[in-house]
Formats: sequence, structure tokens, C-alpha cells
Amino acid sequence: MHYYQFNIGDYASHTRHLSDLEDLAYRRLLDAYYLQERPLNECSTSVARQINMRANEEAVKTILNEFFQLTEGGWIHHRADREIEKYRSKVEQASRAGKASAERRFNDRSTDVQPTINQEPITNNQEPIKRVEKQRGTRLPANWEPSDEDIAYCKKERPDLQWQRVAENFRDYWLAQAGSKAVKMDWSRVWKTWVRNEKGARTYESAKDAGRRKVAEAILGKVSHDDRIIDLN
Repeated sequence: MHYYQFNIGDYASHTRHLSDLEDLAYRRLLDAYYLQERPLNECSTSVARQINMRANEEAVKTILNEFFQLTEGGWIHHRADREIEKYRSKVEQASRAGKASAERRFNDRSTDVQPTINQEPITNNQEPIKRVEKQRGTRLPANWEPSDEDIAYCKKERPDLQWQRVAENFRDYWLAQAGSKAVKMDWSRVWKTWVRNEKGARTYESAKDAGRRKVAEAILGKVSHDDRIIDLN
């Protein structure tokens, strides 16, 4: 992390008793901890050298013992660990949102833009122009089942979903509901987009029973505050 929030009042209330050297050591230790996003070396000499306070190792030891905790992996700081975890969570969410957005834009272009064929008259002294046949998509096979790769992708990308349910909705939608739209160039790509898109993964289930969905939403809205889980199956 190259940036973290610093609460001046909170810091001052916990560090008024520190000497100037100890205060300097604490600030440098926090900067090093956030920058490398991992525990500090268990050897105080190495830590003092890392923050360029070799001649003040005792001050460094004092701060480590008071504000950090020594574990098998090194010196940790609980408050900093919580901030680092929040930062990583935001980065991961932004990355997944960016990938999903790029995938949707790619799929829109691949389905909407079709190749054009320029036609010119053929004369006696001109070789016949070879026509470029338009690449055709395929329908989802009636006996379609997700491959091992498809299942592994679903478990990795969306561990919050049951891949069996996703596969059932995917198959039923493209075989029974989509009709003439169920023609795709790359079904593997369609599967990945379906898995990543939570709304898409629930489309067919909602279509099968809109009333059941509304009841479920009403129930979930009433109990979401205590995080209870309702099995509607």
C-alpha cells in the first residue's frame, strides 16, 4: 500500500508518552508495515536497519513490544492488518468488475458486428472472386453437460454459487427459453460470462417462477439485517 488513512487524534491519544525517537520509530515502522503488507522481521536489529535507525535499536524494540505482537511469522500490527485487508478487498472487487465489464463489451461487439463482403462484377479476364463464407454459430446440444473445466471455472470464479444450479439454469434457458437466440460462436465463453454475471445466472430461475422470486425477495428483505439464510428449495 502506498497510501493509508492517518487519524491524528487517535494516534496522538495513544502516543503522547513516547519520546521523540520512539515516536519517529513508530511512524517509520507503520510506513514499512503498510508498504510491504506483511509482518516485520522478528529480529529487531533487522527491523531497525530496515527503517534506518540502527543506532536507536532500543527505541525500536520498545515500540515493537508495546504496539506490535510477535508471532511465528514476525511482528504484526492488528489495526494495520484490518486496513490492509480492506484495501485488498476493494482492489479485488474493482478487478472483477473491470473484467466483467470488458467481457460484456467484447461479447456485445462479437454478436452485433458481422463481417461484410464486398461484391464486384466478374469479367472474362478476371478470376472468380472467392466468397468468404460467413462463420456460423451452433446451438447448445440437447444433452449438454458442463465439462470439468466449466465446473472448475465456476467453483473458482463464483464460490458463492452451486455449479449444479448454474448449469441447470444455463441449459434450461438456452434450450427452452432463448429460442432462436440460442446460437453462439463459442459456448465456453458464454458459460464464463453467465457464471460471472450473477443476474444472468438467475435469469431462467426467475423466469420459471416470477411469483416465487418476489416472495423470496420480500422474505430476504425482512431478515437480511441478521444475515439469516433461507433455503427456498
